[in-house]
Amino acid sequence: MTIQEFNKTVDLYSDNLFRFFVKNISDREASQDLVQESFTKMWAKVRDVEFEKSKSYLFTVGYHTMIDHIRAKKRRDNYLALQDAEKYEEKDYDLKDALDHALNQLPQIQKSVVLLRDYEGYSYEEIGQLANLSESQVKVYLFRARKTLKDKLLLNKNIFPAVR
Repeated sequence: MTIQEFNKTVDLYSDNLFRFFVKNISDREASQDLVQESFTKMWAKVRDVEFEKSKSYLFTVGYHTMIDHIRAKKRRDNYLALQDAEKYEEKDYDLKDALDHALNQLPQIQKSVVLLRDYEGYSYEEIGQLANLSESQVKVYLFRARKTLKDKLLLNKNIFPAVR
């Protein structure tokens, strides 16, 4: 890939990658850092990456970078996350907040698969390539995640009478 093609990749995909990170980790500053780190890793391999495959390569690198970030952060934030969840349950919230809250309670792989499929529009095959899963594993994770989301939202049906 040439420098011009790399710059074009930055222009084309940095916003998509940022949105993917924000939806997964809900931290805009950390998401910006992850985007920067992903492009830095891509720059290190710029000569080996074909421009036509740059989006796939970038999201694969980004996904793995995000997983590393989440694992490191999880060790530090376990106690605080439990406190935040208890405070959150006491508040009134709308459907978007409830969905975001339910998404954040999913296992990381299920959350990523849902976001890649439903928010970013990737195919099962593309998600499998990004997350190193088979197409059938992607479908299973997606099914389980959607079922969990539905169950969590239905548990709050007294808050959301229109959701059934």
